[in-house]
Amino acid sequence: MSAEDLFRVMSQSIVEGEPEEAERLAREALAQGIEPLEAINQGFVPGVTEVGRGFGCGEMFLPDLVRAGAAMKAALKVLEPELVRRGMTRESLGTVVIGTAKGDIHEIGKNLIGTMLAASGFQVHDLGVDVSPAAFVAQAREVNADIVGVSALLTTTMLGQREVIRALEQAGLRPHVKVLVGGAPVTRDWAEEIGADGYSEDALGAVRVAKQLLKIAQV
Repeated sequence: MSAEDLFRVMSQSIVEGEPEEAERLAREALAQGIEPLEAINQGFVPGVTEVGRGFGCGEMFLPDLVRAGAAMKAALKVLEPELVRRGMTRESLGTVVIGTAKGDIHEIGKNLIGTMLAASGFQVHDLGVDVSPAAFVAQAREVNADIVGVSALLTTTMLGQREVIRALEQAGLRPHVKVLVGGAPVTRDWAEEIGADGYSEDALGAVRVAKQLLKIAQV
């Protein structure tokens, strides 16, 4: 199979949401001598772009997005360690710390956002679920984060998003760190009320907003 054909089926594995196939193709690309960065950018990222187009125009839906995210994660699991081993790095668009607010253990949406941000070129540090404001602050300071993303699926844990913003302010990080919030009960009005810089209803929207916050040109 030519490199061009391989890139095409790699992209298709993301569009069709096939993690096992994406992982197999990532390994095949390395076996053929294709650079891991080339495999990511020319093989798998176009698939993510196509899913984003389909989702945006109503041809694809949330389950398709979840499956595509799982496939991309499987491919990156193979290729990113190889990047490190070879001393190579992807050009980073920015550093993002994400997590689910204190008291909230829901993670599907947060995980999908992390995968899509990573696929788009951001360095993502995922703190997991039930994350305290202090933990967000500590990680943001440690990695010199550009953006902190806080997810909440419950109306009772939405208040944790406000607390994270307050903690960042108290730590003196707020002037340098943008805050992105999201989750089922979260609205644009709530984001504005608590002083967040951005809000998104879904993972692809989060990528778009993250780029806007850092003034990165949209493709």
